[in-house]
Amino acid sequence: MAVSVVSLLLGALLVPAMILRIPPDYFLPERRVPLAKRSRHPVVRLLLLAAKNLLGAILLIAGFALLFLPGQGLLTLLAGLIIMNYPGKYQFERWLVRRPHVLSAMNWLRQRYGRSPLIAP
Repeated sequence: MAVSVVSLLLGALLVPAMILRIPPDYFLPERRVPLAKRSRHPVVRLLLLAAKNLLGAILLIAGFALLFLPGQGLLTLLAGLIIMNYPGKYQFERWLVRRPHVLSAMNWLRQRYGRSPLIAP
């Protein structure tokens, strides 16, 4: 029960914040352009990357469990997949955004907060 409530709250708070931070042309290139390396120390970058992937793995496992328990299993699985780094992630994100209902929902949220709409891939 507690995992369901936490999953719901995190989804309601973090997903809109992440959607609003995406640049409008993020999904246009066929291949993801690597972000410029930040000025952080390589060890700090590695620890942050490991923490992000660990959080994604926890969400993936929790999402799988929530498929059989009361809760938002599919959304938690999806959140875990979006957070983690793995080969093919950018293609998966582009495929997901190409779904008409997904793109329209994301653009509705962006319009509500005064952001430019996402350009469809």
